[in-house]
Amino acid sequence: MGSGQGGLTVGQYLPILALLVLAALFAGISFVASRILNPPRPTAAKVAPYECGIVDQVDPPQRFPVRFFLIAMIFIVFDIEIIFFYPFTMVLDTLGAYGIIAIVIFSAAVFESFLYLISKGALDWGPVKQLRRSELTSPERTASTTVRRVGLEGRGAPAGDAVEAA
Repeated sequence: MGSGQGGLTVGQYLPILALLVLAALFAGISFVASRILNPPRPTAAKVAPYECGIVDQVDPPQRFPVRFFLIAMIFIVFDIEIIFFYPFTMVLDTLGAYGIIAIVIFSAAVFESFLYLISKGALDWGPVKQLRRSELTSPERTASTTVRRVGLEGRGAPAGDAVEAA
């Protein structure tokens, strides 16, 4: 059954297999027990969105700005960076030059994502600035010029043209 001196045998993997089987059994039994002991009975209160115990009377006046999510991304990026830096500092002596190079590459990637978020205006909390004008949203662009540019083949006459012809 073994593969010689120093080789691995199937018997050495049995504890791992037993642990996987026990984990699967625990998960399955937990799901079944949950369904048996507390079957789903949806009510209006249970399926309603929950926000700090306050029942919404009206819809929010506007959607959350993208800036909110960019700040959340900055938090997550730097949180993950700190999580990786701590173990690195514990084994810095044993890693040597390889560890330094690896952490420099990692830090460069994190710094690049930070620069991307800054370039998208994640920390600009003042009034919204229009950085560049797009020719797609110029004042000269109207519905009639867009329809004229796209074409009228296979379509009825636009409502504006019917009024002008009368």
